[in-house]
This record gives sequence, structure tokens and C-alpha cells, in this order.
Amino acid sequence: MKKIICMALAAALLFTITACGNKSKEEISKIKPEVQTEIQSTESIQEITKQEVTEMKMKIQVKDTAFTATLAENSSVDALKELMADGPLTLNMSDYANMEKGADLGVTLPQNNEQMNTQAGDIILYQGRTLVIYYDTNSWSLTPIGKIDNVDGESLREALGTGDVTVTLSLE
Repeated sequence: MKKIICMALAAALLFTITACGNKSKEEISKIKPEVQTEIQSTESIQEITKQEVTEMKMKIQVKDTAFTATLAENSSVDALKELMADGPLTLNMSDYANMEKGADLGVTLPQNNEQMNTQAGDIILYQGRTLVIYYDTNSWSLTPIGKIDNVDGESLREALGTGDVTVTLSLE
């Protein structure tokens, strides 16, 4: 009997929160102050949760320099996150055309290609197997993986160096 009552109360609370979640500020102002606080708190939690879901971060370690990247939302990123689920992914990246560093992942990920004009800090997937970090511009049909936060081409080029470099990727 207690289980049924608890379940009924939980369902009623969930219904109330859901129903109030789409109320306008004017409608909320007509509700008791203690309920207003609960609604606003619930809305804040929902907003924070949305931000956390949409802004998944990845750490990129290059020698002594660490970068943070905001990941895109697509099936390629989901597959890359699965590769990193058991721990960091270390890649030996080679320079290509004085604009990017790339490494074969050893597996093929789903492609979500779109015509792109890359910028310094863009992380892309090329042909489903090659993870690329751009430190200069390019225009091609590529799969977006993410964007390194707060970086310019010069500082990224300096961190990546010339020639091959070892880069470690991990989820934050």
C-alpha cells in the first residue's frame, strides 16, 4: 500500500513540475511564492542539464600543453566517445600540407560529412578513419568532431610543432 501511495505522489509531483515547466513568468507570478521557487529551481536544473548535454568536452594533451574542445553532436562523435570510454586515446599525428595534423584511428567511424571551411582549432573526421586537428584553413567535405576552445592558429601551431606529434584525447 505504501508503494502505491509513494508512486502516486511521485507521479503527481512529476506531473506538476512538467506542467509548470512551460509556464510564462506572468503565469508563475500568480502561483504561491514557495511553489514559484520550486518551479524556478526546476527550470534552472533543466537549463543546466541541457547545457551539459549539448556541451560535451574533450581534453587534448600535446606534450606539456592541454587544450579543451567542445564536441559536436553527431553519430561520429558518439562513436569516438565510445572509443574513449575505457580511457584516453593516444594518437601519433603527422603533419599534412602545413595546415593540419592527422592520425589514422585504426577503426572506421560513421561519417556525417558536410562542406566546411575549417579554421584553426577545428577537429574533424576525414573519410571515417582519420582524426584531424586543423591549425590553418581548408575547405572540403568533412565530418565535424569539435572545436578547440579559445585557441588561435599561431599558438596551436606552436603546441603541435613541426613533423609528427603524439596527442592524447580524453573525455572530461
